[in-house]
Amino acid sequence: MAEIKDLNMLIKKTVRDGGVLALLYFDLHGNNKETLVQLGAGLVQKVLNEEGVVFARGEIDEPMENNKLFSTSIEMKVLTEDLSSLAGLCSSFCPFSLEVIEPQGIFLDTAHMQDLLIFISTNSYDYKKYIIEKVSTPETRAEYAKNLQNRAEIGKRLLEKKGAG
Repeated sequence: MAEIKDLNMLIKKTVRDGGVLALLYFDLHGNNKETLVQLGAGLVQKVLNEEGVVFARGEIDEPMENNKLFSTSIEMKVLTEDLSSLAGLCSSFCPFSLEVIEPQGIFLDTAHMQDLLIFISTNSYDYKKYIIEKVSTPETRAEYAKNLQNRAEIGKRLLEKKGAG
């Protein structure tokens, strides 16, 4: 009982300080029931070790068999230090759904809003770059490299302009 009280106090304090409590839902598929359960437990452990994660606990449903393949889902309760940490988890682990439990609303100061948007932008850029490098023709890759060079030049000019202003 004391453990639940301590956890509730941790949740309240973390949320009050800008944290987020959420339920993340994952699905796992494979041809071995025991391996799925082990993968689910491993996923919870990996999430626990991510930067910005204060607490994580998962419940793994009993795997179901269909045509010699097993499927299961995991409901993971996660408490993060802030919204950016939760966004990082979503980006890294790709839950198929999520539900924010607390807080009921979030105010982001400018610095946190910029961090979150840059995080999203960087991830989108990384995925786009990966796809272009792996799927595109050499001509498309060369055009992309040229566009990156132009982008770097524009960034350099903007920084110079900002420093002069």
